[in-house]
Amino acid sequence: MKHIVILAFAVLAFTATFAQGRTDFPMKPEMTEIWDPEVTVVTPGVTPQDAPSDAIILFNGTNLSQEWLNEAGGEPGWKVTDGCVTVEKGTGTITTKRQFNDFQLHIEWRSPSEVIGESQGRGNSGVFLQGIYELQVLDNYNNRTYRNGQAGSFYKQYPPLVNVCKGPGVWQMYDVIYTAPRFNTNGTYFTPPTVTVLHNGVLVQNHVALRGPTPYVGIPEYFVKPHGAGPIILQDHGNPVSYRNIWIREL
Repeated sequence: MKHIVILAFAVLAFTATFAQGRTDFPMKPEMTEIWDPEVTVVTPGVTPQDAPSDAIILFNGTNLSQEWLNEAGGEPGWKVTDGCVTVEKGTGTITTKRQFNDFQLHIEWRSPSEVIGESQGRGNSGVFLQGIYELQVLDNYNNRTYRNGQAGSFYKQYPPLVNVCKGPGVWQMYDVIYTAPRFNTNGTYFTPPTVTVLHNGVLVQNHVALRGPTPYVGIPEYFVKPHGAGPIILQDHGNPVSYRNIWIREL
């Protein structure tokens, strides 16, 4: 016990020496340099929209069969043409075969050039993270709706910081950084899912903590259930919204 006490006093004295700025034990630059393991090399795309070398290409512009299923587990019914995929009304959502936790997602979308409807009835779709947290897709160019239901919102939770929607028929981009939730043993969030979103290069969600999955009716917290990795789901809301250039990086 005596030796332990002496050692403890020695450690405190050593710590105090540095805290007081003594020069008896001078620091050297290399003492704070970390060399290994070496940082992994990833080749970026030519433009920010291009997939980097470590990305998983979820849609390459030619077919859905490799990475996507319909909600019944079969072949998706959406139409693929001219390098993009478009919602076919009534065929249902499409979902990735792969499951994801933390990720960086890039996805481009376009509302119909022919304007039909207003508010939520105009260019409506959605990107569901882990299959349950909806990032809203909507034509909000000169089209007002409730602020926590417009493009760039996490539906019924967080409105976007700004509305940066382009006009109907013009391609738009979402870039998403997502950290999946972790759960306590009682099923509540230990850490909630957090998300940062750039819409057309503009920050619209700044590391927000989601309160729960996306209900159409009700409060998100009431719907929280422990879950693991989940898919990316694209919504069929009855409007012919198109998507292209979809890639993801697991973090």
